[in-house]
Amino acid sequence: MRLSLTFSAGQIQSAADVYNDASNPLSGRAGPRMSERNFPIEIDCRTVKARLDAGDPLVLLDCRERNEYDFVRLETARLVPMSELSQRVGELDELRDAEMVVYCHHGVRSRQVANWLRGQGFAHVQSLAGGIDRWAQEIDATLPRY
Repeated sequence: MRLSLTFSAGQIQSAADVYNDASNPLSGRAGPRMSERNFPIEIDCRTVKARLDAGDPLVLLDCRERNEYDFVRLETARLVPMSELSQRVGELDELRDAEMVVYCHHGVRSRQVANWLRGQGFAHVQSLAGGIDRWAQEIDATLPRY
């Protein structure tokens, strides 16, 4: 079953504003920032699943919007939408040294967020390659896809 999500014009405009505003660190025009620790910006879902199953203390951060999160999410994920991140980054201060995996629908937004968080001093953050959609395909086929 495929679900189509609709967004209001205000949501679309605000996302477009974020993307096009080069002064905004979450902008699609912002350059990547390198981590103090050199490891890949992306991590695949099978590796994340194996690490979670092994009990590794990974923090899952969902950077999608509330309606996407309400529709489908990974069980232990914390929601901080990309559109709110620059105002809410202080909520993540306690996780500054934690290993964090950011995810979105397909991995585009989460890669931007991971790069931005690295630039803010979160050195151990990665983006889930393929997002929750790939997770639903490769790890848990019971999750709804959209």
